[in-house]
Amino acid sequence: MLSPAVQDYLKAIFTLQEETSVVATSDIARAMNVSAASVTGMIKRLDRMRLVVHESYKGVRLTEAGEKIALEIIRHHRLLETYLKEVMGYSWQKMHEEAEHLEHHISEDFEQRIDALLGYPTHDPHGHPIPTQDLRLVRAETVTLSEAPVDEALVIHHVSDEDTALLHLLERIGLMPGRRVRIVVRDEDGMKIQIGGREEYVEEVVTRGVHVMA
Repeated sequence: MLSPAVQDYLKAIFTLQEETSVVATSDIARAMNVSAASVTGMIKRLDRMRLVVHESYKGVRLTEAGEKIALEIIRHHRLLETYLKEVMGYSWQKMHEEAEHLEHHISEDFEQRIDALLGYPTHDPHGHPIPTQDLRLVRAETVTLSEAPVDEALVIHHVSDEDTALLHLLERIGLMPGRRVRIVVRDEDGMKIQIGGREEYVEEVVTRGVHVMA
């Protein structure tokens, strides 16, 4: 069985690959909050295990085997977060912390039972797609709220789960998956939006964490 550390690296690389096909070791270090030396050592190990392909000065990408493991861990994590939030009422922070720990230790039988109990959800509480049992990930075409057009009806698809404080703010404002929103006016610092029958001003840093569809 692969160690939690190996699984965490594969998951991080997969997430970074969604933005670019080849991932720099510096990006991995930043995402995982570890030293560049630690990343270099682990990447060499993963390369020997044939879970990544690494070319010096060109970056890293997952092999098919590495991607499959990453998707399995992501499926565990997002199902667990859904259960912890919707059934057990965990806060955003506690939900993420518990899922980070448990994702490495649940059996496939346990995973399937949670999936059935929840009614086979397709998205986690943040709106991110949950990989299917056969490890397919269905992505939607979205843009961040900061990039979206003014005065157009929009629906929030998913929100960033990297910052717990941001999640609490988004929840307070109501900028959560499934909510309808319209940009009234944009300026250099942020924008005024219409949501739930009221208007609210949100800063640029907040709007970059909200992904919408027309």
